[in-house]
Amino acid sequence: MVARKIVLELPDELFAELEAIAGALGIRSPAEAALIAVAEWVSRQKSELDNRDPGQRYFINEALDELEKKK
Repeated sequence: MVARKIVLELPDELFAELEAIAGALGIRSPAEAALIAVAEWVSRQKSELDNRDPGQRYFINEALDELEKKK
């Protein structure tokens, strides 16, 4: 699987919150927590789109599926 890179610039306050939540949940880093958050957001949006128009369904790629299994 090919990975794509996205660089995010977060405000200090948001990064600190992400870091605190990651630590509290035993997630290795804020970056990993952000990746999990993106996977969850995509999953929710997919469900919403599926409910709107079943003819427009799409599937989450294998990487997102694997992240979901880790939870």
